[in-house]
Amino acid sequence: MASKLRIRGIGLVYEDEGTGDVVVFIHGQPFNRSMWNYQSQVFNKTKRLIIPDLRGYGESVTTEPIVLLDELALDIIYLLNELDIHKAVFVGLSMGGQIALEIYRLAPHLVKGLILADTDARAEDAASYLNRKALAKRLLTEGMEKYTTENIGHYLCENTFHTKQEVVDHLSEMMTSTDAAGAAAVQLGRAERRDHSAILSNIDFPTLLIVGDQDVFTPVTTAEYMQVRINRAELAIIKNAGHMPNMEQPEQFNQLLKDYLDTVYINNNL
Repeated sequence: MASKLRIRGIGLVYEDEGTGDVVVFIHGQPFNRSMWNYQSQVFNKTKRLIIPDLRGYGESVTTEPIVLLDELALDIIYLLNELDIHKAVFVGLSMGGQIALEIYRLAPHLVKGLILADTDARAEDAASYLNRKALAKRLLTEGMEKYTTENIGHYLCENTFHTKQEVVDHLSEMMTSTDAAGAAAVQLGRAERRDHSAILSNIDFPTLLIVGDQDVFTPVTTAEYMQVRINRAELAIIKNAGHMPNMEQPEQFNQLLKDYLDTVYINNNL
């Protein structure tokens, strides 16, 4: 059952499931906390899971015209403080991975481990900066229905799109139900995001990088860019997956998470 706390001026909605070592799941754009259902139903039996709707998404409504990734990271930091959580493993996909890195930059003492899936540590280049600004404008003028119709296939590999209708339907529901103004505000903020490349070499704990082998947004080369800069990084490439491997291949994704969490939480000396 979802909970809500007043965090930094908004009602932040989140799931708090299970007991034990803490894992925080951070969703991507333009989705909500339900994208992690494929993981929560497995890991809530052995871990305490914190799964928020980010500001502007799902049930965490905002009216701000622009929301920086720093703000999304601070929301989670404040949420964990309210819940008296002092250490966690952070799992972020796409934008969620960028937010996880921002949490590490702002509050490294909170970070027990990082699982970064289908994400990019770098800032926008000139072209992608303009594209993201244009996308924000389109979301406001055309709405989420049109964006979903035109782009949903880009998030998934071709096999998933044609053979896993339940995944397509779930993705579509998340995208079309997202508030266009909230998504546009975050897109404008995301265009201004920091380049986290310089802090990657500071990460001194085992880090798991995951990427779908057919991801068109953050291809394998993007994950490899991070792998060579993080001292103790492991890269796992999930076959027959696009940008959403946690939904497209949940069994493979969950096994990778389990193995990583076992390493981090059982071998506390690492």
